[in-house]
Amino acid sequence: MSEILQKLNIIFEDVFEDDNLDVNRGTTAADIAGWDSLMHVTLMVNVERAFGVRFKSAEVAALKNVGELEDLVSKYTKPD
Repeated sequence: MSEILQKLNIIFEDVFEDDNLDVNRGTTAADIAGWDSLMHVTLMVNVERAFGVRFKSAEVAALKNVGELEDLVSKYTKPD
């Protein structure tokens, strides 16, 4: 598991208040109880804060799973 995915897992546990969550690259909103549009916004705000990044709304809207979120975080956190 990558460092980014490990950190995302902690964020998911915090946001969804479930210490038993174990997200992977294939995890989708359908896999997590309570992951609706409002929770998605809360999740993205927490991810942005944790990684010190800012996503474009189109990027967030296009995400299909945690793997794509991991890739997006990686895009913004890699050195130039």
